[in-house]
Amino acid sequence: MNKDVMISVRGVKRSFGKLEAVKGISFDIHRGQVVGFIGANGAGKTTTMRMIATLEMPDEGDIYICGSDAVDDPNSVRSKIGWVPDDFGRYQNMTIVEYLDFFARAFDYQDQERKNRIQEVMDFTGLTKLKDRFIDKLSKGQGQRVCLGRALLHDPDVLLMDEPAAGLDPKARMELKNLIRILAEEGKTIFISSHILSELSEICDTMIFLEQGEVLHHGGAEELKRGAREGVSVLVKILNDPQVLENWADMNPGISLLDKTNKGGRLLFEQSSDDFLAETLKRMINEGIQVIEFTQEETTLESAFVDLLNQAEDKELASK
Repeated sequence: MNKDVMISVRGVKRSFGKLEAVKGISFDIHRGQVVGFIGANGAGKTTTMRMIATLEMPDEGDIYICGSDAVDDPNSVRSKIGWVPDDFGRYQNMTIVEYLDFFARAFDYQDQERKNRIQEVMDFTGLTKLKDRFIDKLSKGQGQRVCLGRALLHDPDVLLMDEPAAGLDPKARMELKNLIRILAEEGKTIFISSHILSELSEICDTMIFLEQGEVLHHGGAEELKRGAREGVSVLVKILNDPQVLENWADMNPGISLLDKTNKGGRLLFEQSSDDFLAETLKRMINEGIQVIEFTQEETTLESAFVDLLNQAEDKELASK
């Protein structure tokens, strides 16, 4: 196996009863990469992350972390990863420094080396001034920094972060993003699951999009945008019932409804010329649609992802 591959997932499947949570996915993540793991609730992200973290075993397939087999040698894998779940146990009457000291002892740090390592982690995560606070009294953002600090104590090569920004205020998100950027510059391999596409695009080298247990896209943000359907997306707000806009789009070739809003929806036009847009707007008004806003949109990461999902649904319907 390539020594530069830090996470290798090959044909991994995981089911819970009749539910196929993960359906034979495969991907590689290389040394020093920051990779975003994107998908709706129920797409299989957390199940995949837990299997990589050796907290669950796959029904089929192989997972290797830094060359170690996550199924046959989980203890070796655990020494190489730092796990930052979306929530962690907060013990009563335990301060931040006591919490980190407990885990540093579990990693077999001794005496002054242990104190030095705890101090390094607290300095990095901005916890030094908070070290005597009880961890069950911390804000969400402070708690996430404690969880990150615990994951970094043994200086792992790979960091797994499951929804680390969920529930954080804007300031805490910015602080977390800065910490991730510093870790990446130090050569850590970071695998982050999140719903916050715009923020991930700023810090991730590549992204893996998961839908119903299958990988839909593995690449950069710009690649995803280029993979969106050709044409132009237009946000249309109307005074009519939004259903009128959907019915109108169904009756007009070359125009499709991407998604609804409470006052209209987003339309995809196969042609993008100004003349075509102007003529279409005129035709909509002449045919009784009371347009109050008609705005051409740039392709965003979110809209490209929605389009990717729509393409996958179209292919599934076509195959039936």
